[in-house]
Amino acid sequence: MTDLRLALRLARRELRTGLKGFWVFLACLALGVAAIAAVQSVSSGLLDGLASDGRSILGGDVALRQLYNPPAEEQMAALKAGGRVSTSAEMRAMARADDDVRSSLVELKAVDDVYPLYGAVTLEGGGDLRDALAQKDGRWGAVVEASLVDRLGVKPGDTIHVGEGVYRVAAVLDREPDRASSNAFSLGPRLLVALPSLTNTGLLQPGSLTWWSAKVALPPETDLKAWQEGLRARFPDAPWRMRDYTNASPQIERFIDRMTLFLTLVGLTALLVGGVGVGNAVRSHLDSRARTIAMMKCIGAPGALVFQLYLAQILALALLGIVIGLALGAVAPLALGRLLDGVLPVSAHIGVYPGALALAALYGVLTALTFSLWPLGRAREVPAGALFRDVIAPAGGRPRTPYTVAMIVSALALAGLAVLTAHNKVFALWFVGGSIATFIAFRAAAALVTWGAARVGRVRRPGLRLALANLHRPGNPTAAVVLSLGLGLTVLVAIALIQGNFSRRMSETIPQDAPAFFFVDIQRDQFDPLRDLVTAVPGASAFEAVPSLRGRIERVNGEDAEKALVNPEQAWILAGDRGITYSATLPKHSTVTAGSWWPTDYAGPPLISIHQSVAEAFGIGPGATMTVNILGRSFEAKVANVRSADFSSMAINFTMVFAPGTLEGAPQTWVATVRATPDAETQVQRAVLQRFPNITMVRVKDALDTVAEMLGHIGTAVRIVAGITLAAGTLVLAGAVAAGHRRRVYDAVVLKVLGATRGDVLRAFLLEYGLLGLLTAVIAGIIGTLTAWAVLKFLMHWEWSFLPSAVVTTALLSTAITLAFGFYGTWRALGQPSAPLLRNE
Repeated sequence: MTDLRLALRLARRELRTGLKGFWVFLACLALGVAAIAAVQSVSSGLLDGLASDGRSILGGDVALRQLYNPPAEEQMAALKAGGRVSTSAEMRAMARADDDVRSSLVELKAVDDVYPLYGAVTLEGGGDLRDALAQKDGRWGAVVEASLVDRLGVKPGDTIHVGEGVYRVAAVLDREPDRASSNAFSLGPRLLVALPSLTNTGLLQPGSLTWWSAKVALPPETDLKAWQEGLRARFPDAPWRMRDYTNASPQIERFIDRMTLFLTLVGLTALLVGGVGVGNAVRSHLDSRARTIAMMKCIGAPGALVFQLYLAQILALALLGIVIGLALGAVAPLALGRLLDGVLPVSAHIGVYPGALALAALYGVLTALTFSLWPLGRAREVPAGALFRDVIAPAGGRPRTPYTVAMIVSALALAGLAVLTAHNKVFALWFVGGSIATFIAFRAAAALVTWGAARVGRVRRPGLRLALANLHRPGNPTAAVVLSLGLGLTVLVAIALIQGNFSRRMSETIPQDAPAFFFVDIQRDQFDPLRDLVTAVPGASAFEAVPSLRGRIERVNGEDAEKALVNPEQAWILAGDRGITYSATLPKHSTVTAGSWWPTDYAGPPLISIHQSVAEAFGIGPGATMTVNILGRSFEAKVANVRSADFSSMAINFTMVFAPGTLEGAPQTWVATVRATPDAETQVQRAVLQRFPNITMVRVKDALDTVAEMLGHIGTAVRIVAGITLAAGTLVLAGAVAAGHRRRVYDAVVLKVLGATRGDVLRAFLLEYGLLGLLTAVIAGIIGTLTAWAVLKFLMHWEWSFLPSAVVTTALLSTAITLAFGFYGTWRALGQPSAPLLRNE
């Protein structure tokens, strides 16, 4: 205890001299901690918003949602006996201006008079929703999103056409409280209308994809779970999916969890890069204190005292850096929350979240310990004489076993924290393994660069010879630069390649025979007239159509589907109704991977073909049985085959295909596609809207633009956090340059004394940093490319394309950064007078 008090007293005295040499240490820790704290705080704010605003987001205490038809009268009576009930219908439709030229796909929502049960719909300029939707002078009102106003070129007071109905644009929508409980993926702007007006549109046809919702506001004293169980027991075969406000928007919650995991791990990468700077700063500080440590040991100070003294300093400084990072991380959500308002359909509850800040602080402490214990343990063990020699020739050596074990335990704790706090622990384990492999790869690459520079041989050009010598001389910064800057650049390369492949898949790789339009909700009697109308347009061709139904998997091999699921990653199959069709022939762009396709004239017991994702979800193959509920009726079929499908072809394809003879009599619509030249697209769209206003058209290019916009928002967030990683690497590089400043001054003075001009010295040092930057870029390019390839190939199962521009840009960026810092450090060294240094030496 006496030694510890003495160590703390000595540490306090040394810290009185200031923070010189520790600015990079503080900045690296603060930056990494701030990134993690900001991501965790924003995530906590979003999840808190989901939880506290659950009733508004869901639209009630309980929501029931089903396809095709509203709940039956007996079911509605039971719901109304429980509390207030609001009914709504949602579908995709086409809205068009009076000129029949401007049109847009819309997310149509028809609501009743009591909507919303919780929260409030706000309109631009104020106003009441019920009054805006009311029928006036024989015409119903509509509330539209601002983007629809721009697309159709209309304003409040104008009229728009939806199906066979005509609506008056009454107001522009500002906020819809329960938007997040609807479809997570929107292809068009929202259009709100009154529920009674929906019958005038002609859109409610048999088999039309209409989602009906009944939302219930229960009395406060109601037992939520018991009420739901009672409803299930009374209507066990009801086709609805029931959800309560405690799980208002599971798809948004999953998205937030996954993005939080990814951004936290990228932020942790920044902290790990900063950890290299922490280790360099500690090593540099201990080198500068070599004489002090040696004198302490000479007068009898035990090694433990030296270790405790400098560990106390490092922990005090780490605490300061962490506090700065937490302050920045707590403030950052104020800006990030506003950016996310237009991206996610939920509002973040911005505030201080102690749990998020504590997690970021723990990451910071473990990072500081992991990267500091090795140099601290080494300083404790090296004898005084070796420390004196360290001024000229740095000594090697390893710390004693307890310190090595402590460092390993700290590193394992850091890895364990990343895994235990992750939503997807498998992904986090891959990250930890990848981080370890990347560290080893960069260390090995740095050693290889040093080894290669030492064995190049005698180069005739003095400047190049000096540059190569500096790469392998004692105390060289090669390892620090390659590891720190390389990690940040690797993240940028990987992200650039992944996002580039996304963009390419969304645009450049669209097949030449891809359809221009998808037509949805085609009635049986409209099939032939639609085909004739579309194919009569010059430039339109390849009209294809298949029947379309929706159903959900109830049982697999006689067991409830939820219990039969063996692959949780494929749980999306049970999240809602799936598209179903029937066909005598194998769909285009599909390949049977197990079993065999049925004969074209098949007539026998029900058979079904399933996509390989369904087979993987339940661990089944040909011969298994599957029960699918369609419109409240269960169909049990034997699995005839498993097939793969190339969905990138954009042809019509379904996860489940029945053999002929089972579903022909069920209420159904058709979906169709058509190819069209750019000139023909407008004509096709206008002709179909005028003749078949109930048919919904999805323009492929518009859908891809929507996806690209979503990916763009995600990519922006990822690039910001990746930029923080690069900033951390740049700080470490600055620290390496600063740590080698004294050596640079010494080299510059000696070279000038030997006759080298300022230009000679500057070119030699810049050549060294240029080589170092270029080599780092090459290494980062290779590792980043391999990382992107592995993510796309094995995690996302996407095709891989190498994009040289991303790697070339990284090489230029790396070289520019190292040259900039190298020039700054060299210029400072050249500015030092020679006489004082020569006298001192």
